[in-house]
Amino acid sequence: MTLSTFALDGLEIRDEKPFRKNAIYAALKGMLLRDGAIFRVLPPVQEGPASWDRALFLNLTYWNADEPSDVLVEAAIDADVVAHVGWHHAARKALHPGGSTDALLLGEAIASAFDLYLVGILLASRIEAEFLESQVPAMAEAAEVGGLSPEGFERLLASVCADPGLAFEDLRALLFDVTTALVDCVDVDGASAVFEAHESNRMSPLLHHFALSAWVVSAQRMGRAAAAHDPKVRGADRELRSAFRSIDWLVERWLP
Repeated sequence: MTLSTFALDGLEIRDEKPFRKNAIYAALKGMLLRDGAIFRVLPPVQEGPASWDRALFLNLTYWNADEPSDVLVEAAIDADVVAHVGWHHAARKALHPGGSTDALLLGEAIASAFDLYLVGILLASRIEAEFLESQVPAMAEAAEVGGLSPEGFERLLASVCADPGLAFEDLRALLFDVTTALVDCVDVDGASAVFEAHESNRMSPLLHHFALSAWVVSAQRMGRAAAAHDPKVRGADRELRSAFRSIDWLVERWLP
C-alpha cells in the first residue's frame, strides 16, 4: 500500500492550545497552509496506526531537503512538529535554489533550536503542554549522558527561560558549527575532535538530544560536490550571529 498525502488543514493538530498565542507558531502554520505543504501518512496495520518506529526511520533516513515530506503514522500531527516543519519550509524558500549541504544543515539547526526556544517560552509563562512533558525529560537525559549534572541542567533550563531568544541562537550556532564540521570528517578521530572542540559551549550537553547522525548522513548522501561552503547560507549564518535577536531576524526576513 502506498502512503496517503494530506495538506495541513486535513490533519488533526494535537497539543495546539499552548501554542496558539505564539505569533511565530501562527506565522509558521499560516505559511504551511498557504503554500500547500504536503504530509505523508503510512497505511494502517491490522491493529491500528502504523509503527512510529517505521515513520521515524523513514523521516531520518530518507530526509529530503527539497520538499516537505514528513511521514506520519496517522492523520494527526503535534503542534511542535508543525513549527519544526515550518522552519524547514521557510529555510527552503529562503536558501534555495542551491540544494547545498549547508542549506540543509542550517534549516535543521534552526528548526531544532526552536524546540528549545519553545521550551523556554512555555516554562517561563507557566503554560502546561504535552510538548514539555516529553521534551524536558528527554533533554535532561541527553544532558546527563553528556556529562551535565541534574543541578547543572536545572541551571541551564533556568537560563533558557530567562532568555529564550539567546538560548535559541546559542544552540542554533552550535548545531550548525558541529554538523558542518562533521560532514567533512572522514574518520572517527576527526569526528571526535569536532565534539571535543565544542565541549566548553553551554549547549554542548544537549547535542545528542538531536539526531545528528541522520543530519550528517543525509548531507553526505548529497555528494561531495554539494558539500562546498554555500556563500548564501554562510552569509545568513553570519547575519544571525551578529543580529541583536536572531529569532527576530528570521521572522522579519523569512516569514511572510
